[in-house]
Amino acid sequence: MNGADPFVTRLPIGAATALEVRATGIQYAFTPCIAVCRDPRWGRCYESYSEDPKIVKLMTEIIPGLQGDIPAGTRKGVPFVGGQDKVAACAKHYVGDGGTHLGRNEGVSIIDAKGLLDIHMTAYNDAVVKGIATVMTSYSSWNGVKMHASRRLVTDYLKNKLKFKVEIVFLAAVNTIRHGFVISDWQGIDKITTPEHSNYTYSIIAGMNTGIDMFMIPYNYTEFIDGLTYLVKKKFIYMSRVDDAVKRILRVKFTMGLFENPLADYSMAKHLGSKEHRELAREAVRKTLVLLKKGKFPKKPLIPLSKKASTILVAGSHADNLGYQCGGWTIEWQGLSGDITDGTTILSAVKKSVDPKTQVVFNENPSENFVKSYNFDYAIVVVGEFPYAETSGDKRNLTIPEPGPSTIKNVCSSVKCVVVLISGRPVDVQPYVKTVDALVAAWLPGSEGQGVTDVLFGDYGFTGKLAHTWFKSVDQLPMNLGDKHYDPLYPFGFGLTTEPRKNL
Repeated sequence: MNGADPFVTRLPIGAATALEVRATGIQYAFTPCIAVCRDPRWGRCYESYSEDPKIVKLMTEIIPGLQGDIPAGTRKGVPFVGGQDKVAACAKHYVGDGGTHLGRNEGVSIIDAKGLLDIHMTAYNDAVVKGIATVMTSYSSWNGVKMHASRRLVTDYLKNKLKFKVEIVFLAAVNTIRHGFVISDWQGIDKITTPEHSNYTYSIIAGMNTGIDMFMIPYNYTEFIDGLTYLVKKKFIYMSRVDDAVKRILRVKFTMGLFENPLADYSMAKHLGSKEHRELAREAVRKTLVLLKKGKFPKKPLIPLSKKASTILVAGSHADNLGYQCGGWTIEWQGLSGDITDGTTILSAVKKSVDPKTQVVFNENPSENFVKSYNFDYAIVVVGEFPYAETSGDKRNLTIPEPGPSTIKNVCSSVKCVVVLISGRPVDVQPYVKTVDALVAAWLPGSEGQGVTDVLFGDYGFTGKLAHTWFKSVDQLPMNLGDKHYDPLYPFGFGLTTEPRKNL
């Protein structure tokens, strides 16, 4: 395919995601994450859409895709799950998790009320208007108060101010609700105390009276049930609070149709990893890649690459590794290495993209002598971060881990090269910018590596722009658009563009 997309009608990403989730038999998705990542040292930054609250707010548009469009004539803000091909969505993590001091996961957001509302609350306002069914509280704290224990923000603001309330609405014989329920994070109430779980009785009281309705308790659930029962009997927690939580949960379940159809629908299995969804994912990859440098010489850019080169070197730890392309939260919590799922690595995508006569040589970490021993036309170096999730991803220096730097040095000192960077966030690339001919931020492209080669070889043009500021040095962090001392390597919104080309 060359040039613009052919005239096809594709599902929105939210709707495709709902089908994929339903295909597994699950009716509830913990998405969207509408955190506003203000510091890339945070290990969950790749779960955030942007440092800019306006962009994060725009991305709440995924909610109607997941849950379905609210029926015509219904008031805004009424959660609605439109049948067996939709799922209940969850806005998370409420609120301020992307603004913690030094980017520490589960840390403290030190910010005044205006800043919290202007930066971190904006997307929640929009999520409620769009009818989000559930909201998940954050592990983080606001000025020292744990979110799982903040009645001010959960009940007073979210439930009352934003009208995330319970109210039956009858429309066309359909029971809907206004509004959904608040769910804790995984063992979230355990972390109200330090050390964790050191005063579980207090944690149950605090969590319930904060306004949390459903508690994610994977292990000690009998302890929670027994403790809650005792506390209600002794009137430390009012029965009306329990009734409110139960009503909210049941009404969401009724809206989802779980009482009529509680089991998995086997007919949905056909949607899992379907060709249509893979094409949609591939399109998303090519549209989100950001070209940071296209060549050392403006009049002779390396990008787009020639498909008819004689010999190409593909190198790097991430060039032929699906697990690394996908990152954390894939198959397993922290992610994995290797062929963890069906998909196309960047190496295999290169081989599919070039002329049949072109020789593609792969060497994961070649020596300088190896590179010099061949007459390569150019090299594609694919390196980056290894998979991580949550606190395991917190990083103070944000350097590219070895053998990435060695591979860049050995290859790019001897042959024209484009470095494709696989990462969940901006990382320290300043030491390599002058050495490399071209540089592409590919983020975490997931299973569809062909989306990367679609633009590298010019079948489609580069159009992506940075949704996060790219720093020169970690010493500048946190640094976001609008800061007084804003001096980035690549500013927010930066991204070079190319035109699609034929017959490369």
